[in-house]
Amino acid sequence: MNDFEQFEHLIESGVYCVSVVTHEERYALEVIRKTAGRLKRDFWVWTVAEGVRDGLIDGSPCLADTDGPAAGLTSLGKAKPGSICVTLDLGEHLRGGKALRLLRDMVDNFHKTGITLVMIDGHENLPDVIKTYTKRFELSFPDEKELRQIIRATLQRLHRKKPIEIGITQKGLDTIVRNLRGLTRRQAARIISDVVAVDQQFNDDDINVVIANKRRMVQQGGLLEYIQTPLDLDEIGGMRRLKKWLNRRRDVFSPAAKAFGLTAPKGVLMLGVQGAGKSLCAKAIATAWQQPLLRMDPATLYASFIGESERNLREALRQTEMMSPVVLWIDEIEKAFASAASRSADGGLSQRMFGTLLTWLQEHRAPVFVVATANDIEALPPELLRKGRFDEIFFVDLPTPEVRRQIFAIHLRKRGRDPAQFGLDALAEAAEDYSGSEIEQAVIAALHEAYAEKTDIDTQRLVATVRGSPPLSATMAERVAALRQWAQGRCVPAD
Repeated sequence: MNDFEQFEHLIESGVYCVSVVTHEERYALEVIRKTAGRLKRDFWVWTVAEGVRDGLIDGSPCLADTDGPAAGLTSLGKAKPGSICVTLDLGEHLRGGKALRLLRDMVDNFHKTGITLVMIDGHENLPDVIKTYTKRFELSFPDEKELRQIIRATLQRLHRKKPIEIGITQKGLDTIVRNLRGLTRRQAARIISDVVAVDQQFNDDDINVVIANKRRMVQQGGLLEYIQTPLDLDEIGGMRRLKKWLNRRRDVFSPAAKAFGLTAPKGVLMLGVQGAGKSLCAKAIATAWQQPLLRMDPATLYASFIGESERNLREALRQTEMMSPVVLWIDEIEKAFASAASRSADGGLSQRMFGTLLTWLQEHRAPVFVVATANDIEALPPELLRKGRFDEIFFVDLPTPEVRRQIFAIHLRKRGRDPAQFGLDALAEAAEDYSGSEIEQAVIAALHEAYAEKTDIDTQRLVATVRGSPPLSATMAERVAALRQWAQGRCVPAD
């Protein structure tokens, strides 16, 4: 069912108090207005800026002296039985006092009056005592069919103001529609308007502009970060087993794989030594599979309002599904949900958030491949390691001598040096127990020193730089040893 059908079903099932938390206020009002019209019910709207007005008639006058929250609720409470009454941003006015008392009395009498109250708010800030009465209604993101309608309507509106030259191919339009998935209706229309405003044209050249604007809008929301992924698997040393596993699943998102009977893999959990290349793999997977990469930092989901954190997580996961197929990178997952493994002082918030994530990992059907990385095994709740949450759990250990040779060669080549001109065996030996990121930093440090001395790097300088900075495995030897011991028999070695 679409939003209109779902809301009508909600009203006809006898729900009298509904909460809608959204930034698409205009669309939410349209859903409610059309429902009221189909069900032949009165429709009233209250805002603190205007007061109470008839929502079925555009430009209808407001009722006098109803702009205050208490006066507005009093007026709505006198509506005809069966009326649908909407409040906009009422939650900010319910911190106490007369308005909260009036609303509680109204809610208690809804079954008698037959009035349905719909509270539309931009943030999750209703008092707990009101939330216990309300039914949450989630607006959907537009699907591809609706996105095509939005594009057409936006272009027609802009064309009436100033002629637009439209030369887009069907393939180009399909690509743009696919890249608009996961955005709200307002955001999609805004992107099309911005694209056309540049040159009064709409063609295949606008695809990259659409992708860039989408990346900007996604990051403005703060819940997800759109990551550019220039890496490929060849730029990562070692990881033979992981690369083989990924290559065998390269085309699993295709229609042919689905027709063959395959379901898209859920994801991998990558544990291991810090700096060994876990995060690098997330970027390389997205590039190798030619899928967008979204990064979710669980720490940014936590908010001050009660219930807002859980909503942020649900919204981030829902938006991710709408953008699918996509790779979702959850970096250092243990830092955000560590307290879920024990009783914490956050009132059970971490446990609820973690429970929501576990349920989604187990049950989601959208083609979202999750790459979760973790450094601290002890901080991970045991439920996360259970089979079924992820397709596989890989352990990323410190690189072997051969892999260290590869890593030195990769970073020298990236910086314009020929690896054949260096003693890679000597470098690999000097960097024993160093992680991939520590080797990269050694190369960078040697370049800085050479540049300051107006010379170039060589094997001797690189060896000296490596030996001048002890690795993490030495400064935290006991922890690294315990991590390696734990991984034996529990994880698949990445290399």
